[in-house]
Amino acid sequence: MKRSRFSEEQIIGILKEHSAGLSATELCRKHGISDATFYTWRKKYGGLEVSEARRLRARGDI
Repeated sequence: MKRSRFSEEQIIGILKEHSAGLSATELCRKHGISDATFYTWRKKYGGLEVSEARRLRARGDI
């Protein structure tokens, strides 16, 4: 399986920037990701905190 360039902490941080008011297009350009990647992350990690993501990763749900 391919390893991600971004950790779960970084992904959640990027999603929090979006909820703070930056547009998806600006975020994608700033962090060098595609729109599809951003929306996939939002679907997978949206609303999670870092501790919750770690717990789900440990259980094997993510």
